[in-house]
Amino acid sequence: MNKFADRLLSARKAKSISQQELAKLAKVHFTNVGKYERGEAVPSADVLNRVAKALEVSPDFLLNGTLGDKAIDAIKDEELLIQFKKVEQLSNDKKKLVKEFLDAFIFKANIQQQFAH
Repeated sequence: MNKFADRLLSARKAKSISQQELAKLAKVHFTNVGKYERGEAVPSADVLNRVAKALEVSPDFLLNGTLGDKAIDAIKDEELLIQFKKVEQLSNDKKKLVKEFLDAFIFKANIQQQFAH
């Protein structure tokens, strides 16, 4: 199903408001809220901002989800995703070391790729 629609529905339910109440707060017709939640329509940027404000979430959250959702969508290697989640639990000092290591590894790979051409 449409992830935007799912997030919109979840955010509205978490706020414990009806489609009619959301429509009133966002200044849209209540039938449009239903269409958004069913994935039949996508709101304009202006309407998206009003809906997000009414639900007290960011427009980015409604469109893209949480940072974790974005990571899952972007990182297809499940083992790597699990490792990144574990790194997130580390102290700031250790996270900094991991980032420095990754930067150095990526830099080295880029240099090797440039010399291979």
